Parts: sequence; structure tokens; C-alpha cells
Amino acid sequence: MKDHIYKIIELTGTSTTSIEDAVAKAIKRANKTLKNLCWFNVIETRGSIDKGKVQHWQVTLKVGFTLKD
Repeated sequence: MKDHIYKIIELTGTSTTSIEDAVAKAIKRANKTLKNLCWFNVIETRGSIDKGKVQHWQVTLKVGFTLKD
């Protein structure tokens, strides 16, 4: 098995639907310009409230990808 070197970036995804949707949107967008995405770690979840209801989710995550030789 080959040893890997990883690069880690921090992203914030947003959604009016759910936490999962915010994560998926962030990863989908990152995948357009970054290759070899491997894993993510949710580090913070926030949202906004309007009239007693959740209006918007914001999820900050760290995303790791392998660096190629």
C-alpha cells in the first residue's frame, strides 16, 4: 500500500433544506475544481431563525484530498 499525503481545506456549505444538503452542496462544488476528495469532517453547524423556524443552515467542514506525485 502506498503512503498518501493529504491536503485539507475548510468549506462552508449552505442550505434552506437540511444539514445534510448543506454538506452535499459544499462537497459537490469542491469536486468541480479539486480532484481526489477522500473524506470530510463537520466542525461547526449554525443556522438562522425567522419567526421561530429554521430558515437557513450553514455547515463548516474540513475536506481532505490526496496530493498526486
